[in-house]
Amino acid sequence: MAILGILVGFPLLTAFAMLFIRHDAARDRVVKVAAAITAILSVVVSVMYFKTMPTFFNIGSEVFSTVLLIAEIAMCVLIVYLCLRARRWFTALLSVAQTALIVWFELKHGHHVYAGFDLMIDKLGILMILIIGLVGSAITVYALGYMKDFQHHDKSLMDKRPVFFFVLYLFLAAMFGLVLSNNLMMMYFCWEITSFSSFLLIGYTGTKEAQKNSFCALSLNLLGGLAFAVAIVWLGLTQQLIGLRQIVGLTQSGIDVVVPTALLVFAGLTKAAQMPFSKWLLGAMVAPTPTSALLHSSTMVKAGVFLIIKLSPALGDSPAGLLAMMTGGVTFLFASFAAISQSNGKKVLAYSTISNLGLIVCCAGIGTFEAAWTAIMLVIFHAVAKSLMFLSVGTAEHHVGSRDIEDFDGLFGEMPQLAVCMSIGICGMFLAPFGMLISKWAAMKAFIDSGHAMLMLILVFGSSATFFFWTKWLGKVTAIVAGKRSIERTVHKEEWFVLKGLAAVTVLVCVGFPIIAKNLVADYLVIHFARVPGEVISQGNMLIMSFMVVLLVVLPLLAFGRSNKKLVHVNLAGENMGDDLTFRGSMDIPVPVSLRNWYMETLFSERWMLLGGSIVNIVIIILSFSELLGGVLHV
Repeated sequence: MAILGILVGFPLLTAFAMLFIRHDAARDRVVKVAAAITAILSVVVSVMYFKTMPTFFNIGSEVFSTVLLIAEIAMCVLIVYLCLRARRWFTALLSVAQTALIVWFELKHGHHVYAGFDLMIDKLGILMILIIGLVGSAITVYALGYMKDFQHHDKSLMDKRPVFFFVLYLFLAAMFGLVLSNNLMMMYFCWEITSFSSFLLIGYTGTKEAQKNSFCALSLNLLGGLAFAVAIVWLGLTQQLIGLRQIVGLTQSGIDVVVPTALLVFAGLTKAAQMPFSKWLLGAMVAPTPTSALLHSSTMVKAGVFLIIKLSPALGDSPAGLLAMMTGGVTFLFASFAAISQSNGKKVLAYSTISNLGLIVCCAGIGTFEAAWTAIMLVIFHAVAKSLMFLSVGTAEHHVGSRDIEDFDGLFGEMPQLAVCMSIGICGMFLAPFGMLISKWAAMKAFIDSGHAMLMLILVFGSSATFFFWTKWLGKVTAIVAGKRSIERTVHKEEWFVLKGLAAVTVLVCVGFPIIAKNLVADYLVIHFARVPGEVISQGNMLIMSFMVVLLVVLPLLAFGRSNKKLVHVNLAGENMGDDLTFRGSMDIPVPVSLRNWYMETLFSERWMLLGGSIVNIVIIILSFSELLGGVLHV
């Protein structure tokens, strides 16, 4: 158990150390060493507990519980202070309400409830620890070079990098604690730290837009936190337990805990930025790119889907399960359509994240072995590929001068290595035989087997939209434009290390997913589902897909730099004037080459997609809780 304490405690100590480091050279050394140690610790913990699954621990310390309670109150006081100063009364009220509820429950009933065990590490926990420890640590290293450029480009901004790195490592510590917690009181505390940390990161620049978006994120996540707190109190008062694993056990035993389960699902929906709560994730784009990568890929949003996946065996066709699968399905569809009309790279990534999270939530809500398998595999592929994409866009923005996809013409000429990294990330998100598409194949099978025809249609149309916007981006990046000179020398070595490392991990995960699926995902699910079918996707098919990924990577390398073919001028829409950049048009007028995508803003307007998806999901949420509370009150 000591190693788990070190896993959580080391990033926490590093966070506080960051506050006192003001010089770049010292910060660089400390962050690199801390990232390496955090990554090594995550691997060591995974290896130590890989074969002894699941493993449970009790802290059993009154002092520890008291410290958590004091810290919770202190965080509430700080939030209220910041809210009152900004005149955000509703946000302050949400924080006070849930903290007061938790403090009252802990002091009056905390000694009489049963958590079973405080900490639990299983194979889903191992996957999350590896994602947080490896991807999260890599993002902190990338942030070293990125934040230097960020500070250089905006010299009017006060240098708050010590606070920025403090929050990054606080975030990692909270996420480690969250995925290890079985005691819902401990998980709730870590949950709230991630909400507060995201508020600080989104508001980093201090602009009016950043402050507005940071309070939006805090309000929506505190709304989910309030639902989490009510679920804890409901379980404690009615069942005298607050253990996450026990909720699943009670449901499988036929005991009705559907209301607190639905409240926890609701909390997960807010954290996972499902419509109508997706606004906070879109607003997070104003923050520096490492923040976007951390919130959108490896940590913040994964907390929400992690909780819902944990509850998956207790969902299914219950009201809580229908809440998850319907809101997730609607979010997947409308967010995919909204992404079509976007040319801003970070906004496309944000909507893609929301849509993928929607599919994960939808699969978890179905509550079958196959659907849960799909949800976990989607989490893995999304974490590595989307982190790579966000960081690639951040580097492109600093060196090309724009994050607009339309300005990525000739990226292979200006930044060939970055273009390769970006292309690998895009392929990982949608192209066969990379992992995300294989997972959607499994989702299709899970939807058919569970008899949800409507979800099948949603998957087909949403995936078609996904194919459309990723293909546009990939075509833009891989287009060759004459006259471009390389500007890659200005990229910091820390950024290259992380980008190339994540590109390699994306390929390795796609090659090794048969091993991951069998020895981690399937082994975890076998313990929690009474009905275990055969292979979701046969080992033979998965091995074929892995071999295809290897070929896609190896074959281009074999021909690299060996072509002796004659270079000729590019065929344009008229007579090429010899520079491959202009052609002779009508009236003998020189016309510059223009490569532009089609975004169909009128058909897939961001405003109408957000409004439509939010209205549908609000109706679903209201109907779900009306049915639940009506049944409870009737009984």
